[in-house]
Amino acid sequence: QVRLVESGGGSVHPGGSLRLSCAVSGWTECKYNMAWYRQAPGKEREFVSKVDRYGTTTVTDSVKGRFTVSQDFTMNTLYLQMNSLKLEDTAMYYCKIEATFGPERCQPVNSWGRGTQVTVSS
Repeated sequence: QVRLVESGGGSVHPGGSLRLSCAVSGWTECKYNMAWYRQAPGKEREFVSKVDRYGTTTVTDSVKGRFTVSQDFTMNTLYLQMNSLKLEDTAMYYCKIEATFGPERCQPVNSWGRGTQVTVSS
């Protein structure tokens, strides 16, 4: 069964850095385009960043120049390097499968991971 597991969250001071990871379990024949989203308390879930198989990245304006997305397509692992963290980056960060490439069994039951908490506080 295909599952997404995020890790790397934690608590940091403003200006600090964290690196999030999202690993997709399953079969090596399966390939995915994946993305990061986040949801702050009392707010809607929002898109953060994504990368496709061709290396094209998209980053929301609020994190441009601070966050860098990358993906190991061989291992189906998505990363988010977060630098110069701000108080407003505090949120639960979720990994999502945006597109699936491979046989039917590659389709995830749930395209969202459970999330990893990032807290930026002084």
